[in-house]
Amino acid sequence: MRKLRWAVLPLCAVSLAVGVDAFAENICQGYGPQTPRDIASKAGTNPIRFTFAPPSNEMNLCDIHFHTNAEHKARGFSVFAGKGKHGGYQCNETSSLTEAELKPVDHGACHGVKPGDTIEVHWVHTSCDVAPAPGLTSCFTKQCSNPQLRVEAQAFLVVNDPEAMHFENFVYGGEAVNGFHQAKAIPAGTGAPVVFGGSTTGPSFTEQKCSTIQATWSVRPMCAKIDIESLNEWCKGNVFKEDHAHGVRQLVTAPELLAPIK
Repeated sequence: MRKLRWAVLPLCAVSLAVGVDAFAENICQGYGPQTPRDIASKAGTNPIRFTFAPPSNEMNLCDIHFHTNAEHKARGFSVFAGKGKHGGYQCNETSSLTEAELKPVDHGACHGVKPGDTIEVHWVHTSCDVAPAPGLTSCFTKQCSNPQLRVEAQAFLVVNDPEAMHFENFVYGGEAVNGFHQAKAIPAGTGAPVVFGGSTTGPSFTEQKCSTIQATWSVRPMCAKIDIESLNEWCKGNVFKEDHAHGVRQLVTAPELLAPIK
């Protein structure tokens, strides 16, 4: 989830007293739980709590974007891809792809994405009364500056295979369901989502520079294969003006920066 590119209000829960000595000197102090994380681990000692956002089908979809490699780590994507904004984790099946699945495509509209890559897609939902638009600023308004946010996340292994999942099944096509803007669907069959409290993500944040924005996360633990041509079709033109993979925030591992997962 990318960094919000405008001024934001402090955490509503930051008034909760947190002793400085409860945190290591080399990590952020006084912040709420951070993201991304290893969703296979339930450990976390961050004391700041906030109410989970409603289910995504009771909120407005405001943004869809994706990251180079998976920001999170899970049992289905646990291959470390390195440090830095192009690091993160790869799907476990990456090394077993066939020659056909890895066949390059010409003129890819999703810049920097090729067969064999892992991406993590984020469907961001807000409690504000807004319509989908470019960037995370679309999730906020002047009248709704501190909304509840929920991010549905799925890691994909990009392949050259028309028999794989098609991204067009998960895009926004102008649909409103029960009065809420919604994607056509959110991927299923990749394990029960792990739900936890966290923050926005993106390469501008680290364990030393934390995000102040609260978000409820639903991260599916297994990868799914996605056809690159269907992804390229979406990148040719969409309401979010997305045409490339964003960088990742390195995994947050300090217990003081993680919420416990029930």
